[in-house]
Amino acid sequence: MNTKLLMTASSVFMGLAGIGLSFIPNEIIEITGQEPNKMLTLLLQLTGALYFGFAMTNWMAKGVLIGGVYSRPLAIGNFSHFLIAGLALVKTSLNSNTASTYIFIMTIVYVLFAILFGYVLFMHPIKKQTNL
Repeated sequence: MNTKLLMTASSVFMGLAGIGLSFIPNEIIEITGQEPNKMLTLLLQLTGALYFGFAMTNWMAKGVLIGGVYSRPLAIGNFSHFLIAGLALVKTSLNSNTASTYIFIMTIVYVLFAILFGYVLFMHPIKKQTNL
């Protein structure tokens, strides 16, 4: 599997989410139909900082061989994040009769990333053959 592409895609996804949550939390709250308040705004900004930090970690490690025992902490961190958030989104989508399109799209993205990072985590990476 091309882990460079996976790491780049997850980095861009989380980076954009981090920037959005950090700089326009009130607008995001309003899009979801909620009433902005100071505590919710602060929580979204802190979550945005986490997303952006994780995105930078993935971006810096995109050229590293990932999978099996190589860069295991990075693979397990990504897998855990996407699996747990994906399961929460699936639960919300199934239990809510008013789930929005945004939630549905996020569910698909998170489940896809969870599957891909699970594959990377539990499969041994194949090194490229070099011709001498």
